[in-house]
Amino acid sequence: MLFDSFDLVSALATLAACLVSMALLLAVSQQLWQLRWTATRDKNCKLPMPKGSMGFPFIGETCHWLLQVFAKVFSHEALESYLPKIQQVIQESLRVWSSNPEPINVYRESQRLSFTMAVRVLLGFRVSEEEMRHLFSTFQDFVDNLFSLPIDLPFSGYRKGIRARDTLQKSIEKAIREKPLCSQGKDYSDALDVLMESAKENGTELTMQELKESTIELIFAAFATTASASTSLIMQLLRHPAVLERLREELRARGLLHNGCLCPEGELRLDTIVSLKYLDCVIKEVLRLFTPVSGAYRTAMQTFELDGVQIPKGWSVMYSIRDTHDTSAVFKDVDAFDPDRFSQERGEDKEGRFHYLPFGGGVRSCLGKQLATLFLRILAIELACTSRFELATRQFPRVVTVPVVHPVDGLKVKFYGLDSNQNEIMAKSEELLGATV
Repeated sequence: MLFDSFDLVSALATLAACLVSMALLLAVSQQLWQLRWTATRDKNCKLPMPKGSMGFPFIGETCHWLLQVFAKVFSHEALESYLPKIQQVIQESLRVWSSNPEPINVYRESQRLSFTMAVRVLLGFRVSEEEMRHLFSTFQDFVDNLFSLPIDLPFSGYRKGIRARDTLQKSIEKAIREKPLCSQGKDYSDALDVLMESAKENGTELTMQELKESTIELIFAAFATTASASTSLIMQLLRHPAVLERLREELRARGLLHNGCLCPEGELRLDTIVSLKYLDCVIKEVLRLFTPVSGAYRTAMQTFELDGVQIPKGWSVMYSIRDTHDTSAVFKDVDAFDPDRFSQERGEDKEGRFHYLPFGGGVRSCLGKQLATLFLRILAIELACTSRFELATRQFPRVVTVPVVHPVDGLKVKFYGLDSNQNEIMAKSEELLGATV
C-alpha cells in the first residue's frame, strides 16, 4: 500500500515537473520572440511598435518560374478548353445527387465534385470510378490530418496523415506514368502538361517526386475553397428562391434555357458565361458574404503607419478578407444577401480598390481565381436549368469558418432531376457516369 502511494506521488510530481517545464519554455520563447520583433523596428520612424506578441512568423518562397507556368494554366484560352469538361463533371455529379433517394451532404459532395474536377480536368488523369473513390477517400484522410501535432505514434493523426500522403503519392505516380498512354485524341493541354512542357522549355526536367508534389498542391488548391464556395452558393439559392428565378430569367433571355432545358451541348461558351451580368452579381455576393479563406499574409515592402504605430519594413502582415468585407463602408446593409449591389447601376465594389477581395489583392492575388469563378458560374447555370432542390432539415444550419466556411451539418439537401417542363424525373442510371472526361 505504501509503495502504491509512493508511485502515485511520483507520477504526479513528474507530471507537475513536465507542466512547469513547458510553461517556462513557452515563457522564454515568447520573450525571445518579442525581443526579436522589437529589434526589427525602423529606427528612422518615431512611431511606437504595435502591442502584442505579433504572432510567430510564416516563412515562404514562391518560384517566379512557377508563377509564369500557372499563369498559362489559368489563361483565357486554357479556361475555354476546360469549360466543356468542367460542365460534364458537374452534370454527372448532379445526376448522382438526383439519383440518391435520400438527402445528400452538400459540403461533402461538393468536396468530391471539386476533387473530381481537379483530377479529371485540371490534371487530365483518366481513372475509373472505383479509383476515383479511393483517391478521394485517401486525400480526405490526408487533409483531415494535415494540421496534426507532429507526434509519430500508432493511431495518431500525424501517422494517419503520413500514411495517407504516401498512399496518395503512389496512386498519383501510377496515374502520371499512365498519362501518356491516355492522351490520344485529347483536345486540350491540362495543368500537368503545361508544367512538364514549360520545364523542358526552361532547360530542366521535373523529377517524379516534384511532379507528385506539384500534383498534390494543385488538387489541394482546388479542393477545400471551391467546395466551400459551392456549398455557400447552393445554400443562398435555397434561402433566396427569387434570386434563383431571376437567374433562370436571365438564361431564358439569352437563349440558354429553352422550355426548362439547358441549351444543346457545345453552345455554352466562355464569353457567353462571362456576359451573364446577374449571374456575375450572384457569384460575387456569395463570395463577399461567405469568403472561403479568412485572410492571407503579405510582406511589408517599406515601413508604414497603421493606427498610430509603425509596421516596419520586412514584417509579415496578415490581412483579414472577412473583416474587410464586413466593415467596408462601401457596402450598404452588409449582412443582407443582395446581388444587385454589384450591378452596373449600383456598383458598390467600384467605389474603392481593396474593399472587395475574395481572392486577395495586388500582384499576389489567387492565380486560380478565374477557374474558381468559372466553376461556380457553370454550377449555378446547371442548378438553375436542370435541378430542383430543397432543404431536408427544418432550419438552415449554423455556418462555421474554420478551416474554411462550411455548414456544421454539411447542409442536407434533397435533389431532383427535371424534365423539359420543370417536372421531376427519374434520375439516369449510374452507367451514364462510367465514362471518364
